[in-house]
Amino acid sequence: MTRRPTRLTRVLSSALAAAALLTTAACSDDSDQDGAHASGVTASPAARKQPASSPSPTLSESGARAALITEADIEDDWTQVKDSEAADWHESLLIGDVDVADFLTAKSDASDCQKLLDNLYDNDLLGKPSGASALRGFEEGNSRLLYQVAAYDRSDLDSALAWLKTLPDECDQFTATEDGQKRTVQVIETDLPDVGDDRQGLRVTVQGKVDGDQTTLTEDVGVVRVGSDAITVTAGGLDGGQQDSVDQAVKLGTQRLKDVLAGKTPAASPSEIE
Repeated sequence: MTRRPTRLTRVLSSALAAAALLTTAACSDDSDQDGAHASGVTASPAARKQPASSPSPTLSESGARAALITEADIEDDWTQVKDSEAADWHESLLIGDVDVADFLTAKSDASDCQKLLDNLYDNDLLGKPSGASALRGFEEGNSRLLYQVAAYDRSDLDSALAWLKTLPDECDQFTATEDGQKRTVQVIETDLPDVGDDRQGLRVTVQGKVDGDQTTLTEDVGVVRVGSDAITVTAGGLDGGQQDSVDQAVKLGTQRLKDVLAGKTPAASPSEIE
């Protein structure tokens, strides 16, 4: 005949079972914590759900063209010309060999100033793009405005902008010679609207003779970086600089480029940004 367990026996068994469960849970917690510390992985669900950083958008050829400004984006009476015509624009007064004698203590400055003249003449102020690019030109009297959008290698673009920032000091005034004719070149810094990730404004004036007549060429320059892409605006001519038009092109053009990179279609005639 089997004896029924006494009340004391049942109480002791229950207590022992509860103690065993508590010991198992404690060991499990210690093991989980040790594993978490060993792996360096946080136990936070929110942390586990953090998305990976998305790559920067890539500017396509169609996107570069869509980011170009129109006549409605700039002030005054600019008239758009054919893109093929604008691509062939070159200012002959920018041709010349920099006089190294103007740089007695810094020979490297002479090469920087030569690079400035050459790149302005070639319409490649930031160097050759590494990706998509597009340009558009406008005319008004004796003035021209050339607007360019392009993708660059980021490190090259940063270096080009850093170089531009040095020019008002390194190339504040120097002489260039072409066919025996001396030309005086001056470079000053100008302010641009606070747009984009980085920017630099310059005014370059070249004084010399053309067909025996004393002439002054003035080029206002605006460069704005947006990520690894940039817009470059050069405007001016024999009638003087065009800083207001450069500022307007920079403001509206930067927004157009941002819209394109965000997958949006820029407005055909965006309203003026104050």
